Amino acid sequence: MSTNMNAGAAEVVSFDDEPLILVDSDDNVLGHMPKAEAHKGEGVLHRAFSIFLFNSDGEVLMQQRADAKQLWGGFWSNSVCSHPRRGETVPEAAQRRLREEIGVEADVTYLYKFEYHAQFGEIGAEHEMCSVFVACSDAAVAGNPNEIADFSFMAPDMLDAELAAHPDRYTPWLKLEWPRIREAHWATVERLTPGNAAR
Repeated sequence: MSTNMNAGAAEVVSFDDEPLILVDSDDNVLGHMPKAEAHKGEGVLHRAFSIFLFNSDGEVLMQQRADAKQLWGGFWSNSVCSHPRRGETVPEAAQRRLREEIGVEADVTYLYKFEYHAQFGEIGAEHEMCSVFVACSDAAVAGNPNEIADFSFMAPDMLDAELAAHPDRYTPWLKLEWPRIREAHWATVERLTPGNAAR
């Protein structure tokens, strides 16, 4: 798969006032709140999603978040992560965000959902009910520079080693999600990504 930051659309796809879906710990909808407000202080629990995009060689796409991101700017993370909007299902949002952030059209397969809270100093926090998806594509990646500073493909065992050796370089949700995928959902990844099944 080829990667290209210059080909990425410079479209603005994240907005401080976009309404996030507030939920309780059972994922029942409680209301809506502008994104910037939902991330202030200790954060308000809201729906989110993470996508791990693999190529047919079994490598996973990693992205470095744009420096301008309010939370964890410059940190490395999984392929795509964001929030569903009002009236949008989580799988619909995941496919939309693949297009907006990395220019890829791909089906997403749901793995699991979990709640987490991560504080980013005094700036704010993520408090999310996060659905985790896997996708597979060999389409050329075009990173949106408003969202992504850099990206590259990484072999799964290399990501294992990186997280063990340099955890401070990576986002907190990635450090929760990747080990669980490896431990409990790797059979699904192997089924969907031929390169991993061949390892």
